[in-house]
Amino acid sequence: MDPHGEDRAAAIEVADRLGAGAQFIAGRARPGTSGREHAVVDPATGEAVHRFTLASPADVDLAVDAARAALPQWAGATPAERSEAMHRFAATLADRARDLALAESLQCGKPLRLSTGFDVPGTVDNTAFFAGAARHLQGQAAAEYSGDHTSYVRREPVGVVGSIAPWNYPLQMAAWKVLPAIAAGNTIVLKPAELTPLTSLMFAAAATDAGLPPGVVNVVTGSGREAGEHLVGHPGVAMTSFTGSTAVGRRVAEVALRTVKRLHLELGGKAPFVVFDDADLTAAAHGAVAGALINTGQDCTAATRAYVQRPLYDDFVAAVAELFGRVTVGDPFDPATDLGPLVSTAQAERVAGFVDRARSCATVVTGGKRPPGSAPAGAYYQPTLVTGAPQDSEITQGEIFGPVLVVLPFDDDDEGLRLANDTPYGLAASAWTRDVFRAGRATREISAGCVWINDHIPIISEMPHGGFRASGFGKDMSAYSMEEYTQVKHVMYDNTAVAKKDWHRTIFAD
Repeated sequence: MDPHGEDRAAAIEVADRLGAGAQFIAGRARPGTSGREHAVVDPATGEAVHRFTLASPADVDLAVDAARAALPQWAGATPAERSEAMHRFAATLADRARDLALAESLQCGKPLRLSTGFDVPGTVDNTAFFAGAARHLQGQAAAEYSGDHTSYVRREPVGVVGSIAPWNYPLQMAAWKVLPAIAAGNTIVLKPAELTPLTSLMFAAAATDAGLPPGVVNVVTGSGREAGEHLVGHPGVAMTSFTGSTAVGRRVAEVALRTVKRLHLELGGKAPFVVFDDADLTAAAHGAVAGALINTGQDCTAATRAYVQRPLYDDFVAAVAELFGRVTVGDPFDPATDLGPLVSTAQAERVAGFVDRARSCATVVTGGKRPPGSAPAGAYYQPTLVTGAPQDSEITQGEIFGPVLVVLPFDDDDEGLRLANDTPYGLAASAWTRDVFRAGRATREISAGCVWINDHIPIISEMPHGGFRASGFGKDMSAYSMEEYTQVKHVMYDNTAVAKKDWHRTIFAD
């Protein structure tokens, strides 16, 4: 057994407990009916650690039927009743934190240190937040705007929500999809990525075990083309929420449009990291390394384009290169590991392709290859620093989704902010400066859904997450996300008890 085999063996045992039931419908696990077997592969070793049968469209239909059947009871529950159930849900997740972290690291390859310290506690906190938010669905205060009527606003559930979550943060993204939807009284069918379904299934089971009615949270694990498109286009689904690439998001929008669904899209990103010449160089270099390499760079808000004002440029490149060299790449279950493998060999090859194609127009300062001594089957790739790439090059503009940071210089503030916005995306960004006026200008002028000052990556349950432009629309987390999953109804009462209203003269001449 390898030196960290005990944790890996424990993680495989957690996965084995799921059995072959990669679908969770109406409160219980069941196998898919497509007849096509799929495997969850440990990206650190290339070994299959869990096998299951993919969902068919019939499984999706069954899950939607279960969600529709559960909707009247759940939507009709009081906010306090939903809140109480979700508080129990948070407690159940906390009790299962170790198993969730093990399964997340097994299927994703992310260091157990990250799963234990970020993914799982963040999900528990998010669940507790929405347990409280369930009691704060408010409309506009009642008033007599016309003089003769009393008006007020109701916020009501949309209905059955069909959500598709990505493979980079399977547990947290499942939570971001499910929690605001059910807190607002909706029911949900979630399709996780086939690569990483384990923690989504565990999340749904925890909801049922905590006392949420069967059918409130359902999971179908199938291919995007078959199960995903069927879910998005299903006439019984009132809303689609999708997190993933911009290219797939366009396809989701096309399919959803056929049934005129409400749509929430959290798509790709190419976050700029703008370092002004008065910035704390040490803080900026450490922030760039952490922001670029978190989750092996498989993060749509990762720092991927650093623009550094010329007086600091050379020192910044040198500092980042030195820090990259200190990052430990290794087994996700080794406590010393900073950077695990990418999610799959295909993703590692994709990242390598970006870097290899860039060599003709840019300089690979450090990295740019598999680490020495890495497991032959493991999807490892070194932290990679690239300089000299043109602003319009593929490596500067494309979403790489790997441990790659491109650094470019700029001269004045106008140029730095212009370059930061020179991308189709607008999900996240950061600016590094000691000058409060520069900071304020950056927050106003950078076009992104989140702008950090002197930090990059932190998120919190109370604040919204979502993008502009090609990064999509709508918000995850925070009370703002509740607006995505509710529909506003205007209710108007006549106060006059008069049969013939004044406005009736537009119809009745006398």
